[in-house]
Amino acid sequence: MLFDSRITIFVGHFGSGKTEIAVNSAITLARRGDEVALVDLDIVKPYFRSRSAREEVTLEGVRLIAPEGEHFYADLPIIVPQVRDITRQGRGKVIMDAGGDDTGARVLGSLADVVTPAEISHVLVLNFRRPFTETVDAALKMLDEIEASSRLRVTGFISNTHLMAETTLELVQSGLELARETSRRAGRPILAVAALEGLVPGLEASQPGVPVIRLTRRIKPPFATELRSPVIGPVFALR
Repeated sequence: MLFDSRITIFVGHFGSGKTEIAVNSAITLARRGDEVALVDLDIVKPYFRSRSAREEVTLEGVRLIAPEGEHFYADLPIIVPQVRDITRQGRGKVIMDAGGDDTGARVLGSLADVVTPAEISHVLVLNFRRPFTETVDAALKMLDEIEASSRLRVTGFISNTHLMAETTLELVQSGLELARETSRRAGRPILAVAALEGLVPGLEASQPGVPVIRLTRRIKPPFATELRSPVIGPVFALR
């Protein structure tokens, strides 16, 4: 089950939504009383990163490990020593937002000597409305690339097919069907399906028995100037 392991690593191509899921997950775990560290290991995409939600996660009691100051937008894995330290500590929950493709996943390979597979859930986020992951075959190819680069076996999938504000319930459901076929062929479970708040009731009604991640949009690009509004209530519910 999701978050049973001490360390949960989210991976996926650009646009999969893994960063939004990582941030929402860290906040949810902190709200239920866990000690939580959120690690921004994304050295691939320059705009949508966990560090962009620094104020929100800090207010929720989440420890954010990410480049700071003049290195805020750095594309180098300069925080790897901190990450190695926190993985050695053996306490609390650790959520890692890893790189958006097999190149980014190589950063995880540098941690292979300080964590054991038993401590890790390595979760691949699937969005079948993005280039390079539009088919089951493409998703399986991405799975192979990320596992080879990270030296970590992916333990399960999250279905997160979306088109940002234009996402419909039917779109989420169609993505879940493709994720199910990917799961069947890969021999790994679907851990959850993710959707924005307004789509969750219909999703829960149409997909009984599937854990549903209830997302609140928290990530904005660094050039966005509008203020984020705090959201009260659960970030997601797992049935």
